[in-house]
Amino acid sequence: MSFLEFYMNNNPLITSPSEGEPDATVFGIPFDSTHSYKPGCRFGPDVIRDAFNNIEIFHPELQVDLETANIEDLGNAKHTVVASKMLDMARKITRELVEKNRQLFILGGEHLITYGTYTSFPKETGYVVFDAHYDLRDEYADTKLSHASYLRRIIEEKGADNILHVGARAFVKEELEFLKEKKIKTISDKEIRQGKAPQILKDYISTFDKLYTSFDLDVLDPAFAPGVGNPEAVGITSRDLFDMIYSFENIKVTGVDIVELNPTYDNGSTSSLAAKIMSTLIALNLAQN
Repeated sequence: MSFLEFYMNNNPLITSPSEGEPDATVFGIPFDSTHSYKPGCRFGPDVIRDAFNNIEIFHPELQVDLETANIEDLGNAKHTVVASKMLDMARKITRELVEKNRQLFILGGEHLITYGTYTSFPKETGYVVFDAHYDLRDEYADTKLSHASYLRRIIEEKGADNILHVGARAFVKEELEFLKEKKIKTISDKEIRQGKAPQILKDYISTFDKLYTSFDLDVLDPAFAPGVGNPEAVGITSRDLFDMIYSFENIKVTGVDIVELNPTYDNGSTSSLAAKIMSTLIALNLAQN
């Protein structure tokens, strides 16, 4: 039996007028049980969908109109508060969808979901994460399966060779030591502000055929994205982020997750940014076809 039939609620909210083979597939994982500051990210997926349905999705600079694209929305995975069960479900769903060879978008939920989704892609898939935090703690709040330790779990399983971390500005000594030990590649908050990030990013991704990108929305300054679970002051601007996103124009971004959107604290700006990220990455992918 298909895991999609078993785990998904089949209640899509993104409206797509086109039919035929999907250009992109979307599903949500409404999980935030290990969240430590402002819980509520489990409500993020549907808010991103609502914003996507209400923003303009024509990209004149790419000459791509998503009004003519077929965006398949599978709805949300079943809700659970057990991290191990969520990860098992995320892996099974993602592996089944990866075999269909479509651009895949996963809407969170907290960042722990990425431990289940990215590890389900082929080993050679590059990984770029935008995040104010490194998420490299060995454990947090007495658990190793935490939003604050997901990237350490990924590196323990897949190594650090294919990983680039972008935008960290808040971390602890333990994480910095692990970062140096594993020689994890980074683009610093300072390099972003100096305007160096797009070229560094282009150079990095040029070594991969396919890429997975993860967007923790707290990489942005709270002035641009107030609706997140762990806001950190003195962050990057939305323009900084989209200048980097356009660095992906010549590579296949096959997997994307957008996490940590907390609607309780949002005024609409965070959800519209999340929807714009999704729209832009679909358009960039279609522009290559």
